[in-house]
Amino acid sequence: MIVAGIGFNGRATVASLLDALTRAGPGAEALATLDRKATDPRAQALAARLGLPLHGLAPDLIAAQETPTRSPHSAAMTGAGSLAEAAALALAGPGARLRGPRAISADGTATAAIAERTTP
Repeated sequence: MIVAGIGFNGRATVASLLDALTRAGPGAEALATLDRKATDPRAQALAARLGLPLHGLAPDLIAAQETPTRSPHSAAMTGAGSLAEAAALALAGPGARLRGPRAISADGTATAAIAERTTP
């Protein structure tokens, strides 16, 4: 399973999210983010545009993930060093690994990270 985790702030647009996702890399089969962000119209528009399921994850599941990137803002808001990395890892499941660190949109308002799990 290949999962794209996304994170974004109040200034992000759907184009920002798409830019971050494009920078993170191809192949996502699902999108993941914090539960309260999954209800945001921008996240829902991204999922609809890409034809991918969008999963909103509980804060404790996000906070439990170890991430290679550490953003003080993300840590304060979500408990994880990177929401995008943590969401991707959490949804991909045990044994998942990141393809690389999070990617940041050109305007700095959105992040995306790709995680994959090769075992069932």
